[in-house]
Amino acid sequence: MTSTILITGGTGTLGRLVVPLLREAGQRVRVLSRSSRAAEDGIEYVTGDLVKDEGVEAAVAGASIVLHLAGGPKGDDVATRNLARAAAAAGVRHLVYISVIGADRVPLAWMRSKLAAERAVSESGVPWTTVRAAQFHDLALKMVAGMAKLPVVPKPGGLRLQPVEARDVAERLVELALGEPAGLVPDLAGPAVYGMDELVRGYLAAQGKRRPMLPVRIPGKVGRAYRAGGNLTLEGADRGTGTWEDFLARRALATA
Repeated sequence: MTSTILITGGTGTLGRLVVPLLREAGQRVRVLSRSSRAAEDGIEYVTGDLVKDEGVEAAVAGASIVLHLAGGPKGDDVATRNLARAAAAAGVRHLVYISVIGADRVPLAWMRSKLAAERAVSESGVPWTTVRAAQFHDLALKMVAGMAKLPVVPKPGGLRLQPVEARDVAERLVELALGEPAGLVPDLAGPAVYGMDELVRGYLAAQGKRRPMLPVRIPGKVGRAYRAGGNLTLEGADRGTGTWEDFLARRALATA
């Protein structure tokens, strides 16, 4: 049965992949955006701001599924509470949220915000599904590209990532959104674990460059959490298929 699916963050890295997949599945798609856009290719755009709680009720009206992809460096908890409250009032039958692996283990303000957002979803009264994903390849690339600009690259001891292909995450989210509410489902991580130095070296090799590295220690509770693998799911996670090496190769071809 075709439903109207509201997507927040539909114009972001992940949303740009999710929206066409839903359209291919024959779904009616509505995208909540902070700026106005004309409808195109069967996609309706509505204007609103989740953090300011503007236009949210109108956005969820008539939607049976809400796929919450919007996120930022701060305010995710506030935005999600506003969305969840509106979804409950509108009788939404499935609220799907993407969080991040380590939200309940890494003592960073952003992680605490994601965990509070998870609670807003689970306590909303709306049937829900939440999946925690690893860092996208795009984010890992942004991190290592910035580090590689330095004449000496810092090598944070014990910091490891499981970067995942955004397309793999998009496909999983569409599957979850079109399925039954399932609560907190297994994490979604990439197929391999890399130290930050391995990610940087892979990037430099793809660029035909070399840089010396200097070991550094991440201090405090955050450092201990990362060294303990608090941002990883080594067992029991679903695995994407796209590798870091494949991602870098595609970027190199695109640049060429």
